[in-house]
Amino acid sequence: MSLKNVPATVIVLAAQRPGVVNELARDSGVSHKCLVPICGRPLIAHVIGTLVTTPGVGKIKVSVEPEIHLILAKLFEGMTDVPIELVPSRPGIADSVLAAAEGEDDPVIITTADNVLLTPAAIAEVRTALAEADVVAGMTTQGAVQAVHPEAQRRFYMFRDGGYSNCNLYGVSGPHAFRAAEIFREGGQFRKNPRRLVTAFGLFDILLVLARLVTLDGAMKRASRRFGLRFRTVIFSDGALAVDVDNARTYGIAGTVLAKRIGWAG
Repeated sequence: MSLKNVPATVIVLAAQRPGVVNELARDSGVSHKCLVPICGRPLIAHVIGTLVTTPGVGKIKVSVEPEIHLILAKLFEGMTDVPIELVPSRPGIADSVLAAAEGEDDPVIITTADNVLLTPAAIAEVRTALAEADVVAGMTTQGAVQAVHPEAQRRFYMFRDGGYSNCNLYGVSGPHAFRAAEIFREGGQFRKNPRRLVTAFGLFDILLVLARLVTLDGAMKRASRRFGLRFRTVIFSDGALAVDVDNARTYGIAGTVLAKRIGWAG
């Protein structure tokens, strides 16, 4: 059987950062950001709703603190015939991914519970790319993001061929490729944690990127050599895929786009 025909497991990262009180959750009167309502449903319900309508998704694993497992189990009840497993999260992103992926031999796709503008088409593109890569990262261009809204994203990764934003959508072809999860060991964004960036990719490679001396494709080739894995990016034309619900600003933008997509009048 071709790898592209093997059902994928999707890991949804839904836990809170240890010791951090999420402002959106606090303002909405819920314990976790994944439970914050948007367009009439919790953030994570929109993500799960997209996943269960995507062909090729065989199983969903939600990585989150055990304290809300019962709440989520009730939320997902009757939503789908696709198996949904609640997995206790770990203190860090990398450890949470590895714990959720334990025992999985087939391709794994990773996203987040606040990725409410995720689409079946985007998931399918990442899934297809895994047929020829070990690790796939979904990205979109600065122009595509700003076409959605001028303030949809304020920080971009700048390469010789332009600015890009990640879309919180990744694919891993199998267990051998999970050493790439070390990239996420400390959590947070690379721009906010330079030491983490240097550890993951190497100082020389980072200097090339910061000086805009390499293209995005060139950077992926250098990462492939460093990790001994085939890295690939999928560049989405849909800039909304980079708009996750991170704060009040992006909540408003994502809500506007989502309402239009699903026909929600509030």
